[in-house]
Amino acid sequence: MEDSPITPLPAVDDPIELLQTWRADAAREETQDPTAACLATVGENGAPAARMVLVKAIDASGLVFYTNTESRKGRELKGNPKAALVMHWPVLGRQVRVEGMAVLVSDEEADRYFASRPRGSQISAWASAQSSVLAGGLEELSQQFEDTLEQFSGRPVDRPPHWTGYRITVDRIEFWRHRDDRLHERLRFVRTRNGWQHDRLAP
Repeated sequence: MEDSPITPLPAVDDPIELLQTWRADAAREETQDPTAACLATVGENGAPAARMVLVKAIDASGLVFYTNTESRKGRELKGNPKAALVMHWPVLGRQVRVEGMAVLVSDEEADRYFASRPRGSQISAWASAQSSVLAGGLEELSQQFEDTLEQFSGRPVDRPPHWTGYRITVDRIEFWRHRDDRLHERLRFVRTRNGWQHDRLAP
């Protein structure tokens, strides 16, 4: 973890650039996958649900992760596209919170990313009906994988129609940095019609 910072976090004009810088720092310093993030969604009953996803792209339009749209998170995002992401990099002593709306990426963007995945991951996207009950246990899942492997033997694996990416637009983003004595630093940005408004928050 970093030593307690003396210089305050800069109130930059574009917080996405700061996020990209922090993510690059995490890629160099963190021992675990720096793309990991906790995604929170809301179900029909108003109850929140959270799980880990991998953020594969960060740009001016938002943060992108990929999944099965028929999974629980996919169904919940269809019913209520409001979502939140949290990225935590403990070695650096940093955390980022993002709130926004989930929108589907284009088919072209999803196709490009799917083509870059290892073949085993491509096969599993077809074989696993994500979030469904496995009545036959892990043996059933293994058999589905083997059957799908045979189905695509000798040819490229097409992207399943139910597998794509979501882009979380950034309406609100908060940067958190560790400081000693729990005097942590928090810098919040809120998107407005005129750009970004920023505030410093008490820890």
